[in-house]
Amino acid sequence: MKPRIFDTAADLFQAAAEEFSNRADRAIKDHGRFCVALSGGSTPKALFSLLASGRFPDPPWDKTFLFWGDERYVPSDAAESNFRMTKESLLAKVPIPAENVFRIKTEISPADLAAADYEQTLKTFFNLKPGELPRFDLTLNGIGVEGHTASLFPDSPALEETTRLVLAPWIEKFKMFRITLTLPVFNHAACVLFLAVGKEKALILQEVFEKPSSGLPTQRIQPTNGELLWFIDRPAASRLNPAA
Repeated sequence: MKPRIFDTAADLFQAAAEEFSNRADRAIKDHGRFCVALSGGSTPKALFSLLASGRFPDPPWDKTFLFWGDERYVPSDAAESNFRMTKESLLAKVPIPAENVFRIKTEISPADLAAADYEQTLKTFFNLKPGELPRFDLTLNGIGVEGHTASLFPDSPALEETTRLVLAPWIEKFKMFRITLTLPVFNHAACVLFLAVGKEKALILQEVFEKPSSGLPTQRIQPTNGELLWFIDRPAASRLNPAA
């Protein structure tokens, strides 16, 4: 699996926005709707702003359904909230129906119950039978400097989950709970798109691509019947072997 490397972050975001729109069109033509699991952080924020900019044709928002790959266990209006970031950069600027947006309800306490509630949301929306997994048309994923994606961190027991769709692991590094989709959900997606921007990601990307036995959370996302895409800008790719 070779990443697509872009000269600038702006080029990457443009390509990611086009990928988003193209997959929306294809999914809606194929089965009438486009279901996406979003990510948080500064990289998707730039993508969301571009999607909301009107610089190219909008995806069919009325047939687009948005979920989250993970969320910090904070109030939905807190500065750290992935939902708040998405609302400000995208949702408030595009004509997506409110009923098409499925945020993680972090007001539910404790965190385990919030995770269970979101799992039930997925089961209901996707009309899942026992043992079935939701099939997202696209999941947007990032990568942390230690190799985490969503809220699946190295050495977390959450990485070994095989039956649950959503968990609420305690993240010691940040002294907080987070709500996250599990590996089986990501690996059942039609497409997983990783976005990586900036020189601070160069070292971990070198490990991801050149040390496949590391067992990092990002490396454990390998869709069983879908596509795995990596969009990386030139600084983030600076340590990669061009021949790899």
